[in-house]
Amino acid sequence: MNALPLMPKATAVWLIEKTALTFTQIAEFCGMHPLEVQAIADGEVAQGIVGYNPVKNHQVTQAEIERCEKDPAQRLKILPAPNPIHRRSKGARYTPVAKRNDRPDAIAFLLRNFPQLSEVHMVKLLGTTKDTIEKVRTRQHWNSANIKPRDPVILGLCSQTDLNAMVNAANERLAREGQAVPQPIELDNDPI
Repeated sequence: MNALPLMPKATAVWLIEKTALTFTQIAEFCGMHPLEVQAIADGEVAQGIVGYNPVKNHQVTQAEIERCEKDPAQRLKILPAPNPIHRRSKGARYTPVAKRNDRPDAIAFLLRNFPQLSEVHMVKLLGTTKDTIEKVRTRQHWNSANIKPRDPVILGLCSQTDLNAMVNAANERLAREGQAVPQPIELDNDPI
């Protein structure tokens, strides 16, 4: 699917008023039906909508409009956004108060089952701190007697997709460094 211009109806109003493009060309550019564009031109639809100039707002060039005005078979192409939307990186995130006591259990699970994960991976995955990870690892955590390794996916602290991605990244890092991927430690109900 092609990207649509910002405010498609207002853009269609401007293109109808200011250009010699066909209704089909305008409809395809704005993601509308040609009959809807014709209704806008006839004044039946979009009354009172102020036209939105796509040239001034860097969505299409004047040269592109002129090229399409000369040949009705041509289609307008929208310009790529000059500043793409930046997604927030996956990092430490808010954990509800009710789930915060589950973090040490999840850390213990990751330490036992995925020893290849670095502290940085665990911090990003669980939204915890390196200090907490170290305290769970060395059994210095204030609640270490009650920590039971539990899967962070089941606890709702991360998604299975995120966990798999982190484990794969850690395995690839070990493979690049020429180290063997460690196997999970098999213990019978013994924490860490």
